Amino acid sequence: MKNGKPDENKIASLIRELLAELGEDPSREGLLKTPQRVAKSLLFLTRGYSLSPRKVLNNAVFSTDSDNMVVLRNIEIYSMCEHHMLPFYGRCAVGYIADGKVVGVSKIARIAECFARRLQIQERLTWQIARAVEEATGAEGVGVVMECRHLCMMMRGVEKQNSVMGTSAMLGSFRSDPRTRQEFLSLACGTES
Repeated sequence: MKNGKPDENKIASLIRELLAELGEDPSREGLLKTPQRVAKSLLFLTRGYSLSPRKVLNNAVFSTDSDNMVVLRNIEIYSMCEHHMLPFYGRCAVGYIADGKVVGVSKIARIAECFARRLQIQERLTWQIARAVEEATGAEGVGVVMECRHLCMMMRGVEKQNSVMGTSAMLGSFRSDPRTRQEFLSLACGTES
C-alpha cells in the first residue's frame, strides 16, 4: 500500500514474479504487458474496498408516506471468491418495506456492487447487502436472495458446471412474517402465488 491505497506497480511486480514462478517467461511478447493489465484488473475487481454504503448512497434517501414493499430484481453480481480468488457471478433481488424512507432505486444496485467488489463469500455478501439496506432505510423488513455460479467449483475441484448456489437474508418482518416473506419471494423470483 502506498498512502493508504493499493500500489498498482507493486501488484504488477508481484504478478511478474508469479508468472516466473509458474514457469512462464514474463519477458515474452504475449506477457510483456500482462502484469500491468492484471494489476489494473485486480484493482477494478476489488474497488469495493474503497467504497462504503454511505458513500454510494450519496444522500439519496427520501421521506415517504408509503409503507409498501419495494423490490428490485435481476441485479447482476460479479465478485471474487476469497478462497481461490476466482470469480462468482449471478443475480440478486433486494426488497424492503418502506417505513417513512425510500432509497433511490439505482442506489440499491450500488450497495450490492459496493460489497460484491471485494473478496467475498456469497453467504456474507447476501447478508451485507441486507444489513446496508436496512440501515439506510430503517425499513421494517428487508430481504435479499441471490443465485450465483462459482468458477472455483466449475473450473477446478469438483468441476460441476451447472451448479448454482442460492442464498437469502431475511431481516425484520421478512423473517418473522411468512406472508411478507412469500410476497417478497414471489416478486423477487418473478412468480405469482
